[in-house]
Amino acid sequence: MSVPHSTSETVVAVVVTHRRAELLKASLAVVSEQSRPVDHIVVVDNADEQQVADLVAAQPVPATYLGSKRNLGGAGGFALGMLHALALGANWVWCADDDGRPEGPEVLATLLDCARRHELSEVSPVVANIDDPDTLAFPLRRGLVWRRKRSELFENGADSGDDLLPDIASLFNGALFRAEALEMIGVPDLRLFFRGDEVEMHRRLQRSGLAFGTCLTTAYLHPYGSDEFRPILGGRMHTQYPDNATKRFFTYRNRGYLMSQPGMRRLLPQEYARFGWYFLVQQRDVDGFREWLRLQRLGRKEHFVRP
Repeated sequence: MSVPHSTSETVVAVVVTHRRAELLKASLAVVSEQSRPVDHIVVVDNADEQQVADLVAAQPVPATYLGSKRNLGGAGGFALGMLHALALGANWVWCADDDGRPEGPEVLATLLDCARRHELSEVSPVVANIDDPDTLAFPLRRGLVWRRKRSELFENGADSGDDLLPDIASLFNGALFRAEALEMIGVPDLRLFFRGDEVEMHRRLQRSGLAFGTCLTTAYLHPYGSDEFRPILGGRMHTQYPDNATKRFFTYRNRGYLMSQPGMRRLLPQEYARFGWYFLVQQRDVDGFREWLRLQRLGRKEHFVRP
């Protein structure tokens, strides 16, 4: 299923930030200098800082600053920004964050071209390690094989002409949505705050029947995010153990909610097997497993308390 696009198209970039003004400055510099210019930038500031408001006001393209006196998290920030972009009349909504940036000035033009040629309702760039752009920022599993290099994403080699990885996309890190797609799948769920909100949007996108995928010929640069994925069973499988209690709280609670949703429930036995093995067999951490179970139950019961 595809969504038709209008002949006169407006692209609004949505950027969410929280207390990282210098990183945001580097991100906006690339977003605002695309060869196909963005028509408007919406910055959602979850810390409501004057220095961020001043930075947004100094952009060379039209820009709107939305300062929030409550930290809405990534989920709430993107929800607010996306709705504002739609209210501005966006035909396309392009997502970015404060600690990453497009690979160069041609990213938006490449994504738009890919979306039109393949009739996509959402298209994402490859998310690459900002310190080593040939490496993926997050490993991608296809079947039983983990891909860690950009070149490994091409089925028939980088020179094959295949520029689309269908039905797989990293959302928010450079993702480009048609407005009509957001009308169908909605915006991120504020309750998730951060962690898992992009997975939940991906779940909705899969169930919508809309065509989407990853454009393999362009990238979004992001800090390496694979350190918290821990190998189990000799590296044949992985599980997730973030490096601090706050991240673990939101990761495990939100996964509990996600695994109870249509389209995800079939993965629940694997979820219990992987985390059970990691905590009880590999780490011998009974208390850690009990805490994981507690957070899973919070999410499953939709008790979205914050720590």
